[in-house]
This record gives sequence, structure tokens and C-alpha cells, in this order.
Amino acid sequence: MLDVHSILLTYCNYEITSAGMACALLSLVNTTIMDEAMGPRRCTLRGLFFFQGGTCMTTIPDSMVIIDDTTLRDGEQTAGVVFGLREKLAIARMLDDIGVPELECGIPAMGKEEQDSIRAVVDLGLNARLITWNRALLADIRASIACGVSAVDISLSVSDMMIANKLRKNRAWVVEQLRTAVSFAKEHGLYVSVGGEDASRADTAFLVELMGCAHELGADRFRFCDTLGILDPFIMFEKIRYLREAVPALPIEVHTHNDLGMATANAIAGVRAGARFVNTTVNGLGERAGNAALEEVVMGLKLACGIDPGIETHRFHEISRFVGTASGRPVPDWKPVVGKKVFSHESGVHADGVLKNPGNYEGFDPAEVGLSRYLVLGKHSGTSSLLQRFKELGIILTRQEGARLMERVREKSQQVRRPLKDRELRRLYRVNNPSSETPRDRVVCSDV
Repeated sequence: MLDVHSILLTYCNYEITSAGMACALLSLVNTTIMDEAMGPRRCTLRGLFFFQGGTCMTTIPDSMVIIDDTTLRDGEQTAGVVFGLREKLAIARMLDDIGVPELECGIPAMGKEEQDSIRAVVDLGLNARLITWNRALLADIRASIACGVSAVDISLSVSDMMIANKLRKNRAWVVEQLRTAVSFAKEHGLYVSVGGEDASRADTAFLVELMGCAHELGADRFRFCDTLGILDPFIMFEKIRYLREAVPALPIEVHTHNDLGMATANAIAGVRAGARFVNTTVNGLGERAGNAALEEVVMGLKLACGIDPGIETHRFHEISRFVGTASGRPVPDWKPVVGKKVFSHESGVHADGVLKNPGNYEGFDPAEVGLSRYLVLGKHSGTSSLLQRFKELGIILTRQEGARLMERVREKSQQVRRPLKDRELRRLYRVNNPSSETPRDRVVCSDV
């Protein structure tokens, strides 16, 4: 017999207040869990099996944050980006493999080719729930049904600016469109997310009205969209908290854009305020400056908030590079979380600290996202990092030898205005030690 309370508190940070459960078993393998907001889905890290009254039930805490990745929809809406079918299928498989529970996979109303690609994703039989983006039009929803998906996002412009200047309608028309579209979708057994386009500029009272109406019609959640990326995290927090308190029965999703460089911060602020769903894209792809990046949101939730959304992170670098290539948007070396050089250290003080204990200057192990640590030798390097780098090249130096060679490294680095590569380090060593030979066959550090 296992201690239910201690297991949940230790492994899930989840407090049990009721004493009705007889026992619990912790599974560290993939399993299917039941979430009221999501339906059946796979938990890639762990599953908790509860036995009560002879019945086996599976569940997750209501506070679980659910990632809805929209790389295949909003990511592909990046100007100039078009994914081929094989690329779409590969991206869908990779995201599903790491445990992303929901994938927004396209816009059926775009036409036959888009519909065929969505059907192909459906045919993969993924564990993730597949959702499509739709206008609040019955024809759009019919096209989604024909693709075989079980979930739809029904989007409406909700700010007075867009209602008047884009739709050329009024608030009453928006409400009526909502009623018609959501009723039709629910009649066909669909999971419904109501997307509030430009919600960040909408009248709050009108948002409450729309959310109340959506809930009455059976909608499953409301997507709060900062469509222009104009909010800061403090205002985002206030808006989401207010809406959660005003319509507590309807879960909220946050969809953020990066126009002011705050998409990830706004997404996390929304979660802090009570949003349960978060829209992301790999590498932050998306219209204009992009969306909240999957890798940043997940690692931010885990490390800054202590919230684990159940995503396997070790393949982040691999997925990032694939999407970067497929999109024609190479990943910058300094890209947060997944950039090739974000764990490179040159400064003597920093490199020395990392060598003594990586936790001194690294917030998390680079292997956690599929990366490696690099010690760069250049103008700002110190003797400790030089000794370590040459050791990795198979050359053991005394500290005195290292100090002398460090002077040559700094001189050379300033001449070429960059860190030195392995072949340049070996050359400097040979020049300063003409009788020595460098063991080239023992190189284990790549040029950075």
C-alpha cells in the first residue's frame, strides 16, 4: 500500500485534501490520462492511477497547464513560410512524441490542399488532440468536420476597432455569429475553443459577455488573443485574472505575439493569472514578430514558475533545427533555450565558475534541451578555461604554461576579432612549443 498524499505531493506538487482514495500507483511510462478539459491524452512523464471503490480512474490536477502548439497553423502563417506535406507530418510526429497534448494543424477553409494535409495529420493516429482554426462561419466548421478533427477553434474579432474597421459590423452581430457557430459545432459533437481575436484591445465587459454566452452554449474554453503583441506581462496578468474571476467556469487559453519582445513573458503571466492553455510555436514562428516560443514557454514554466507541463524537453534542439530548416528561418546561435551557442562561455570569471560547478553560471543543464556546453577561447578568456580546452584537445599544460599561452591567445583573438578555432589553438601551441606535437586524434571539442 502506497502513501497517496506523499506520492502526489512529492512527484506532482499536488496536495490531497480528501481521504477517499485507497491507493495510488505511480507509472513512469507513457499512459493515457483523463482530463476534464482535454479528454483522454497521453502523459509522457508519468501517470497517476487512482483506485476508489473498486474502479480504476486516471486524472491530472485541474491546475495542469496544457500546451496547444500552433506551429502548423500560425507558424506557417509567417510571411514567406510554406511547409511541405512531409515536413508537416514530421513536425506533427515530433511534437506528439515529446508529449505536446494539442496541435493546431491548419485552416480547412483555405482549400483542398490544406484539407488534404490536415487529413494526413489526422491519419497519423497521434496521441495529441488535433484542432483546426475557423472563422465563425458554418462553411468553415463543415470543412473541419470533413477533415476528421474533433476540435475547432472558432475565431471572432472582438475589439471595437476590428468589429467596426475590419468586419464593418457591430457587437450584436458578433454575438449572433458566436451563437450560430458554437451551437452548430456542439451539435456535431466538437470540442470548441472560442478565439477572441484582438481581445487585448477589446472592452472587458464585452469579453465577459461573450465568454458567458460561449459557456452557456457549451464552449469548452476561450482563447484570449494579444493579436498585436501590445500587452506587457502586468496588464496581461490583470486582464486574465479579471476574466477568470468573472467567468470561472470557462477555462482560458492565452495566445500571445512577440511584437514588443514579450510573447513568452505574457504567456507565462497569463498562466500565473489562471489561464490553463497556452498557444505556442516552435522557435516562436508566427506573423510579424512571431508567437510565444514552445521551448521558451515550457522551460520558463518549469524553471521560473515550478510548473511542469509534461513535455519531454531533451529533443527541443533537434525539433528547433528541423523547423528552422523547414521554414527557411535558421535558428540564431543566441536564440534563448535552443540556440547553438547559448551555453558557450568565454569570460574568464564565468568559465572558471562553470568549470568549478556548472550551476554557477547555467540555469539548467544544456543536455536538458539537447545542447552541449562549449568553452570558447578568445580575448576575454582566462587560464582555467584554456587549460580545460587544451586538455580536451589532448594537451596537458601546467598553469604557468597556460598563462603564457593565454597571452598569445588574446593577441591572436584581437587580431582576428573572434574566438580561436581548434586548429588555431594547436598552431599557437606548436609555435610556442616547437619540439612538441599535438595529438590531433584526441580532439573532442568542436570549433565554436
